[in-house]
Amino acid sequence: MAGINMEESKRIDELVELLNRASESYYNDKDEIMSNFEWDSYFDELTALEEKTGYVRPDSPTQKTGSEEEIASGKREQHEYPALSLAKSKDVNVLKKWAGNRAIWLSWKLDGLTLVVTYDDGALTKIMTRGGGVYGTNITYMRGHIRGIPEKIKDKGHLVVRGEATISYTDFERINEFSEDDEKYSNPRNLVSGTLALDIPRLNEVDERGVSFNAFTLVHTDEEINSWGERMRYLEDNGFTCVDRELTDAQHLEETIEKWTKIVRENKFDIPVDGLVITYDDTEYASTGSVTGHHATNAGMAFKWQDTSADTVLDHIEWSCAASTISPVAVFEPVWLEGTTVKRASLCNISEMKRLGIGADKKTRLTIIKSNMIIPKCIQADNRGTTFEIPDKCPVCGAGTMVKVSEKTGTETLHCMNPKCQAKHAREYSRFVSKPGMDIDGLSIETLIKFMNMGFITDFADIYNIHEHKEAIIEMEGFGEKSYSNLIESIEKSRNVTPVKFIYALCIPMIGTDAAKKIVGELGTEGFFERLKNGEGFADIEGIGPEKSGSILNWYENTENKALLDKLLKEVKVEVMMPATKKEGSCMGLTFVITGDVHIYKNREEFKAFVESSGGKVAGSISGKTSFLVNNDFESTSGKNKKAKELGIPIITEDEFVSRFSR
Repeated sequence: MAGINMEESKRIDELVELLNRASESYYNDKDEIMSNFEWDSYFDELTALEEKTGYVRPDSPTQKTGSEEEIASGKREQHEYPALSLAKSKDVNVLKKWAGNRAIWLSWKLDGLTLVVTYDDGALTKIMTRGGGVYGTNITYMRGHIRGIPEKIKDKGHLVVRGEATISYTDFERINEFSEDDEKYSNPRNLVSGTLALDIPRLNEVDERGVSFNAFTLVHTDEEINSWGERMRYLEDNGFTCVDRELTDAQHLEETIEKWTKIVRENKFDIPVDGLVITYDDTEYASTGSVTGHHATNAGMAFKWQDTSADTVLDHIEWSCAASTISPVAVFEPVWLEGTTVKRASLCNISEMKRLGIGADKKTRLTIIKSNMIIPKCIQADNRGTTFEIPDKCPVCGAGTMVKVSEKTGTETLHCMNPKCQAKHAREYSRFVSKPGMDIDGLSIETLIKFMNMGFITDFADIYNIHEHKEAIIEMEGFGEKSYSNLIESIEKSRNVTPVKFIYALCIPMIGTDAAKKIVGELGTEGFFERLKNGEGFADIEGIGPEKSGSILNWYENTENKALLDKLLKEVKVEVMMPATKKEGSCMGLTFVITGDVHIYKNREEFKAFVESSGGKVAGSISGKTSFLVNNDFESTSGKNKKAKELGIPIITEDEFVSRFSR
């Protein structure tokens, strides 16, 4: 050792244990016990102490990355090629020195979960998590559920790809707002980790959460490609979505970093990123060099942004209800951070308020950062020890509240105890205003929840009287005269609506756009309302059946739903459509199942529209009633191909379909 005293040794031990505990929480739990800002500060302190003293513990976070037990389900295996981490710096000059006089590529450092994907003979054979870099978890059972991982590729040799599985900020906010769990995920990265730990019975949730894979390096191919840029293009030619990238050099690196940083600062990038990566274009040179700890010295370098903080003064704590959780929000004197004015920051839950020591004292000074230049976060309060009041009533419905404590993490969260609270039905409001529904622009889920918490909206019909709160809305953060005018214009435009969109917007269980089309096509607008009022049912309509029919009638028998429908019909005009005349066409009486990629039609929706316009039907699964399975890959080993062959159902290509049915 270079010389160490007891205090330094003790501090290193404290930092290692603190950072490891924080990493475990970050990778495996929904809550973070410290911000990235704090973690980086402690990590830098630990690194400096280790360099000074030579005392480096084997379990030090400087010697490993990620969680060794990152994924709960699946089989752990050793990686074919160790997935080493990159050295990082917040100093552009360090990166310039590393680049030297060589051509380098700049790309995003995505903030998700690293996956390693393997192909042999053009077919997907394995999906693994990075884990600790040497061992990962086999999650190949998730094939088909992670966007951006093709089942088949052109390369017929052995190919290994590394990339990042992410969930966009948009999807993260949607999922968190709709979550009925006692706890919320603290960031998109935690949500990805939790999602990829789901077992086989819950794979549908992986689909719903929109996990996407972005390739960031081609680890191995049998082809001779020695340029990183060419290797990325090769991946794109094989059907992968790759990270954005730009060729540059040390001389232009600083201005390139500033250009990319501006994209994040202006919120023009929806995928979570926590920095940038530079890589040598010369992959042969990049493969040379040494391995220090868990870093390959020539593999690349990560650039981490300096978190900019600002001090401000607390004005008040606001409690906002969404789904079943009531979350605290710090409202403070406006500060300028990363190009925008910030005056609110979520405090997540009661436990986080206690950790920070934030109370109700308006003199409390706060330190605010924008985590990854996106999400405002409070990292410090200087008036520790002051108390705060936990609301005993829900801010939306006025019902009683209850504090719940997570058995797993001990996290305290506040909940509304009224099962009929409007905020618990935010998903339905989002569906009502969506494009397939009433198509009202400007009413995001976040805005809807704000309006609910302010008492502006208690049911769907209240949206059409939102003008009564004009002054308050204009003063809201993110609004103004123009935004308000655009919202009112969109609401007024939606007053004239087609019956299909209106039925969808009512949020009747089991009744989506397809069911609405079948009902309107068979009965017309007046026929639908007539049957509804008379309780006649819709089971006789093809594709509806007794279960969906019962769902519609049960919905209408609820007095609250009936009153809501009457109230809505005073606000909107539903277009009168007559029952559709029976169409004759080349697909009359035939049922098709379409699977795999299409290349003649723009997408499967266009394909389906043609079949239906020609008198046919498109089903989602193979059955004895299926006339044809359309699949451009006849040799596919998919379940649909196997089932079709078992039942003797003809499998035809898209070209054959066009030849037989579109002329």
